[in-house]
Amino acid sequence: MKIIDILAQIDAKQYALPDFQRGYVWNREQVKKLANSLYKGYPIGGLLIWTTEADESYTRGNIDQANKSVKLILDGQQRLTTLYGLIKGDAPSFFEGDDKAFKNLYFNLNTEIFEFYAPIKMKDDDYWVDVTQVLKLGAANYIVQSDKKEFYMDYIEKLNRLYLNLTQKDLQIEEVVGEDKTLDVVVEIFNNLNSGGTKLSKGDLALAKICALWPEARQKLRGILNRLKEAGYEFKLEWLLRCITVYLTSKSYFSELEQVDIEEFKKSLKYVENRIDEILNQIGSRLGLDNTRVLSSKFAIPLMIGYLNKDNRELNDAEWNKLLYWYIHTFLWGRYAGSTESVLARDLNVVNNGEGIDGLINQLRQDRSDLTIKPEDFLGWGTGARFYPLLYLLTRMNKSKDFSSGIELKNCLLGKNSSLEIHHIFPKALLYKNGRTKSVVNSLANYTFITRKTNEDISDEKPEKYIPIYIEKQPGAIESHWIPTNDKELFKVENYEAFLAERRKLLADCANNFLNSLLDNKVDKVEITDYANRKGVSNDINEDEKILELSYWMDENGLSSGEINYELKINDNESIIIDLAWPDGIQNNLSEPVAIMIDEENSNISKVNLQKYRVFEDIELFKDYIRNNYL
Repeated sequence: MKIIDILAQIDAKQYALPDFQRGYVWNREQVKKLANSLYKGYPIGGLLIWTTEADESYTRGNIDQANKSVKLILDGQQRLTTLYGLIKGDAPSFFEGDDKAFKNLYFNLNTEIFEFYAPIKMKDDDYWVDVTQVLKLGAANYIVQSDKKEFYMDYIEKLNRLYLNLTQKDLQIEEVVGEDKTLDVVVEIFNNLNSGGTKLSKGDLALAKICALWPEARQKLRGILNRLKEAGYEFKLEWLLRCITVYLTSKSYFSELEQVDIEEFKKSLKYVENRIDEILNQIGSRLGLDNTRVLSSKFAIPLMIGYLNKDNRELNDAEWNKLLYWYIHTFLWGRYAGSTESVLARDLNVVNNGEGIDGLINQLRQDRSDLTIKPEDFLGWGTGARFYPLLYLLTRMNKSKDFSSGIELKNCLLGKNSSLEIHHIFPKALLYKNGRTKSVVNSLANYTFITRKTNEDISDEKPEKYIPIYIEKQPGAIESHWIPTNDKELFKVENYEAFLAERRKLLADCANNFLNSLLDNKVDKVEITDYANRKGVSNDINEDEKILELSYWMDENGLSSGEINYELKINDNESIIIDLAWPDGIQNNLSEPVAIMIDEENSNISKVNLQKYRVFEDIELFKDYIRNNYL
């Protein structure tokens, strides 16, 4: 069947997705490759369709209930969704994902390549044509409606090929049909089929089997995740399924779910949801870690559910404090950063053997030998460092005060729409000007948290000037941030490294005191706040933090982390500061220079383009570029 006819069937509500299918996961590079393959006449594979009874309980997308059957797409969803988006300019009814992946694709009539719209590059270049417009109108109508008819007539053959190859190509359709093709049989076919394509995780496969028995499962789980997201916590479906697995089986492996009755699975959701809320509320209230950006070691939460589930425990203050002492150490030392299943299995064995919280802490001590925090542990840099959440925790739970107002920061939240912001004690501009490297500038010991207004007031002022002012204005406020004040020489930029060393000592002392107070139940009693049911909490981060996190992400993936605030000389009289740059390419001297420029003026982007830089204005698109070309 021709591509255009298949899309008509989707509009006629004859095609949908089985609910156990994952959403749209393609990126722009994959979209370009599909368009290029079709244009050049390469094979792109066929479709596998399950023709079955029309039942909305296990379908995603609009179906016509007047029909007795519906065609559910088992293999080819990503390709078909992409083609629908390119040809129709919008997503089909069963779509779940980011439609930016297929919108604004352009084709160059001269070079015959596909690229996504870049205004500086394409705005005044007639060779670039909007793919969707050509596919919607057809080559002839596109030319007729253009104000450059004579120009485009020279390229009628290419425009025709673009239109015909992307809309009229016949795709082979293989159907799975018959009364014996039950939902569980089709799930098995689907899983086998996908083993060679976009690979499904163990969690995806486990959920597919659950959906075969209970089609509403995915929707119910998404409902829980969406509620938590509105409260400021973003978790993945697989994480929630891990929590449920631990609750139902006391084991960490998804394979254990095969032995679980579906009615038990249904009943488990409310209990697990309530336990997750309870744990988040305790972590937020007792530790101040109240949103996704500072909530590390997320896979410690399934373990905590397993511990609470044993004998249906209800913990007192002392037990919660001790359990959270264990939790903090899991993220400080990256306990669940590697092989989550196997480490979680080990810790669950401790719980199942009745060794309790003390057993979990002893397990940590055996693996670490020493749980004491040392000054050098604060040598990390950037918001991705393991000790970053600890710095936030200490600020909120140890009565740190705002430099200017003197208010306690305990009840202030981190984020774009609240009042607590990251503050560089030694301003970035000052340090870069004095030759410090990115990792040194963004050392954890140079971070603290203050209110937005105070942060704006300080701006790029030298610490030797602004710190003495606040020491006099709000006695004790500067010291409450573990900033050494006994030697004013430390506030000078030439003594920056000595300042960091002194502050790391103060931070380590404070961290150890707080952790020991949790272990010994010597912390102040706190009121437990219902963080898990807040509404409208934003996890947006400011531009500086986005750039820092991206640089850290590159480093984690074994690539150059780039140069933050890179100064690109345009001419003798003009320079442009680039947020993050790779002037010698992602791979030194082997690829083009790359620049990240967020919320920048078009004129500056144009100037950087003219210096032969590949400019990205969107971080996620840049990550897609990296994944497809370097990872």
